[in-house]
Amino acid sequence: MLRYITYRSLVAVFLVWIVVTLVFLLLHLVPGDPAEVLLSQGSTAADPQAVANLRDRLGLNDPLWLQYAHHIGGILTGDLGTSFRDGAPVAGQIVQRLPRTLEVIVTAALIAVLLGVPAGTLAAIRAGGWIDNVISFLSSLALSTPVFVVGSVVILIFAQELRLVPAGGYVPFAVDPARHILLLLMPAGTVALALWAVVARMSRGSVLDVLERDYVRTARAKGLKRRRILKRHVVRNAMIPVLTVLGLEMGTLIGGTVLVEFVFNWPGLSGYLVSAVDARDYPEVVGIVMVISILFVLLNLVVDIVYAVLDPRISLTR
Repeated sequence: MLRYITYRSLVAVFLVWIVVTLVFLLLHLVPGDPAEVLLSQGSTAADPQAVANLRDRLGLNDPLWLQYAHHIGGILTGDLGTSFRDGAPVAGQIVQRLPRTLEVIVTAALIAVLLGVPAGTLAAIRAGGWIDNVISFLSSLALSTPVFVVGSVVILIFAQELRLVPAGGYVPFAVDPARHILLLLMPAGTVALALWAVVARMSRGSVLDVLERDYVRTARAKGLKRRRILKRHVVRNAMIPVLTVLGLEMGTLIGGTVLVEFVFNWPGLSGYLVSAVDARDYPEVVGIVMVISILFVLLNLVVDIVYAVLDPRISLTR
């Protein structure tokens, strides 16, 4: 197990390096002058002296290898540069907002798994029945509805019509735990809906497959109760393909979170990214893009480790 975790961690570190390098190359090797693009206003050309000063400030006049060395060194020391707008460290702003984005991602994943696995298992046990048909219909509906539409409907129903919660916003957990949870459940539940549909469908297919395995038939022949068979032999083994799909869906989960945070005015990385792009704040945009990319790699590492815990055979192959 330890060997497998070490191996996957080294792979994750390598992928993070690839991501950081790609972000650097994409921003430095694209046609045009980044400083000129940042300073230009529509069809009005930027002042040449201002462009020259900004190039010097960004280090764009240095050789490419030296820029890359500064880029990597800054990341290793936690220095992502300073904002053009207020001169504040970009890393400090990201550290402040990242936990709020992680709250939405983790809560959405938990909701999707805790509701999707039982729904898929129930659909498999009642395959072909009305319960199976209802769950299949709901999952199809969830997958076909864009996340920003779901968010708008949630606000319309729960905030404007029922007036159970505000339309959006953020309250720290330490200030008002109940209100914080209510405000968190709206964006997290919105993101979780599509992921729930994927988990439910995958769970259904996986459970149906495991129910036909020889060890399940042996357990039935021994006279074990259905609940015990499901708990000890079916669900645990059926979760392995579900985790694989969950890892593949991490990109969709992060992308959905960025959209939903904007809809619900949740002060995570998305609002910071939108304002940074609008202000053409180069250090902020680069820092946020890198952090989101690295977050995707690290979340997949967590899925790989959980995968090995559920199926020790995986760790023995490394």
